[in-house]
Amino acid sequence: MKELEKEIRRYWGKRASGYSEYNRQELKDERRELWRDALLSRIDAHFPDRERGQIRVLDAGTGPGFFALLLAEAGYQVTAVDCTREMLDKARENCGSYTAGISWHRGDVQNLPFDSETFHVVVSRNVTWNLPDPQEAYREWRRVLKKDGLLLNFDADWYGYLYDEEKRSGYEKDRARTLENQVTDYYQGTDIQAMEAIALQIPLSRQHRPAWDLDAMKRAGYAEIFCDGEIWKQVWNQEELLNNQNSPLFLVQGVK
Repeated sequence: MKELEKEIRRYWGKRASGYSEYNRQELKDERRELWRDALLSRIDAHFPDRERGQIRVLDAGTGPGFFALLLAEAGYQVTAVDCTREMLDKARENCGSYTAGISWHRGDVQNLPFDSETFHVVVSRNVTWNLPDPQEAYREWRRVLKKDGLLLNFDADWYGYLYDEEKRSGYEKDRARTLENQVTDYYQGTDIQAMEAIALQIPLSRQHRPAWDLDAMKRAGYAEIFCDGEIWKQVWNQEELLNNQNSPLFLVQGVK
């Protein structure tokens, strides 16, 4: 397990610059507002009587800081954690003038360096699929939530094609579709071989998602568990739709 965690950290450390550039493109186009609305509408609806400045949000696996920036801009108290120094460096860079208002931490989202019942909200994007122990992550996220706190976890079945021939066919069609439409293929320019080697070792590549996540949240003790399997329609632009039809983004949310 420890060696796998080291391998994952090394991979994402090397990916920091490329992943940061992807986030910077999101911040420049319509996705900035699409994601802002997706996050804020759910958080504000859950806390109708609380000012944003009184709401503490944990961005679990912040990467280059996309969620951290959107939330800090909106006035929430933001804490961002990631396992790699390189990602945190890029996150501070991307958050610009807002970085001083964000609490930055290097750490493991499966073993968080925070006291229990610290945050009103935990948010995460494209993190759970990549964890050696995602069940523990769901437990940890609930542990650090305050009573009635909210979890919003956005993810997809990114590497199910390694185990499923139908998904493999869909993945190959996605790659062909990007070429046909002359848009950026998100898999090009990345170390596909290295990522697939990791994906073969982590548990969620073999699972049916988001069904697995909903069951994991139930086992971890969440209430009001809900899945929006079509959140991708709200937050993806046309380029992402062309890239990822085989791996639609979903949202799972729950309350402590």
